[in-house]
Amino acid sequence: MSIKSNLAAVRKQLMNDTILVAVSKTKPVSAILEAYQEGQRIFGENKVQEMVEKYHEMPKDIHWHMIGHLQRNKVKHIASFVTLIHGVDNFKLLKEINKQAEKQHRIINCLFQIKIASEDSKFGMTEQELTTIIQSEEFLSLEHIRIKGLMGMATFTDDDSQIKKEFLELKRLFESLKEVHYPTMNLETLSMGMSGDFKLAIACGSNMVRIGSTIFGTR
Repeated sequence: MSIKSNLAAVRKQLMNDTILVAVSKTKPVSAILEAYQEGQRIFGENKVQEMVEKYHEMPKDIHWHMIGHLQRNKVKHIASFVTLIHGVDNFKLLKEINKQAEKQHRIINCLFQIKIASEDSKFGMTEQELTTIIQSEEFLSLEHIRIKGLMGMATFTDDDSQIKKEFLELKRLFESLKEVHYPTMNLETLSMGMSGDFKLAIACGSNMVRIGSTIFGTR
C-alpha cells in the first residue's frame, strides 16, 4: 500500500471534526512530501533536532506538532515555528515555553499531557498536579502560552476495555475543565488515539488523533 492509499483509508475512518496528525518521526522528507501532496498539512515529530531540520526543508504552510517528551533546554529551537506542543507534563516546562514564546513575540498553543496509562514508562501529570497548576497565580500570569486541551496515551495492551476506561477518564477531565474559564485556557482539543487504537479513541470523544505507522508504514 502506498502512502496515498494509506492516508485515504485513514481519512475514511475519521469523523468530520477529527484532526489528523500524521506522525512523521524517523521518516524521510520524501515520505512526508507524499502525504503533503495528498493535502496533509499537520505532521507530528518527537525529536527537536529532526523537527527543525524538516521545518527548514519542507513547505512553510505545514503545521508542526511536537508530540514527544520535550526537554526545557530544547524549547528555544522550535519556539519560532511550532504550532502545538502536545506533551506539557510539568509547570517548569510550561514556564519555559512561555519564556521562549515571549522572545519570539508569539503565543504557543499547548496541551497538558495527562497520565492515563498504567505503565510507568508513560509521561504525564496527574489530575491533582494539573489542578495545582491551573489554580496558581503564576499560571494566570503566563501571557505567551495558550492551553488548547489535553493529550493522553493509553496503556499498550490488547484489552480494549482498559483502553476505553482510560480514554473515557481523560474525556471526563476534559469536559470538567471546559467549565473553568481562564484567559490562558481555551479548551477545544482532546488528543488521544494512535494507529492501534484511534477508532476507539474517536468513539470515546477524541477530536485529534496521532497516526504514524498506519500511514507511513512500520519504522
